[in-house]
Amino acid sequence: MRKNFGARPYLYPQPVLIVAAYGEDGIPNAMNAAWGGIIESDKIAMCLGHRHKTVKNILEKGAFTVSMGTVSTVVSCDYVGIVSGNDEPNKLEKSGFTVTKSEFVDAPVINELPMCLECKLVSYNEENSQLIGEIINVNADEGILTDGVIDSQKLQAISYDPVNHYYLKIGEAAGHAFEEGQKIK
Repeated sequence: MRKNFGARPYLYPQPVLIVAAYGEDGIPNAMNAAWGGIIESDKIAMCLGHRHKTVKNILEKGAFTVSMGTVSTVVSCDYVGIVSGNDEPNKLEKSGFTVTKSEFVDAPVINELPMCLECKLVSYNEENSQLIGEIINVNADEGILTDGVIDSQKLQAISYDPVNHYYLKIGEAAGHAFEEGQKIK
């Protein structure tokens, strides 16, 4: 037997994406977003309401970064999600995050988040809140690399549980993509 819940945004995992941009005053801001993912091979799409200070900054600058929240940064990641940059201008500083300017786009890279997508704005639709960015570069702290590639075990990314409102640590490997199905083939 199954239970019906109606139309809800229940999908697992939902990434904890920390989106950052500079304001016209040069002050960095960031927000926590769960509704986003990769489209095509070089773009990211996210659902971000136009009232967010970070969205206003992205529209002004035409650039932003997207980092994955991690186990060790869950407090700061949650903070940038519950406090508005419209009300707290030094929100990013208060979160404990520090930034370095991206080498590729006019946007801040959050130093404490070990993996970052550096993006140029492609489009924003205020009616449905869909923001699309072109991924110009992906950078990763060497501490999360194994044999020169990103190691998800070292990244310790978190996801959002939309039903119970928890942050979940992304677990260990369950199988090898493009190989497991060969057993049936």
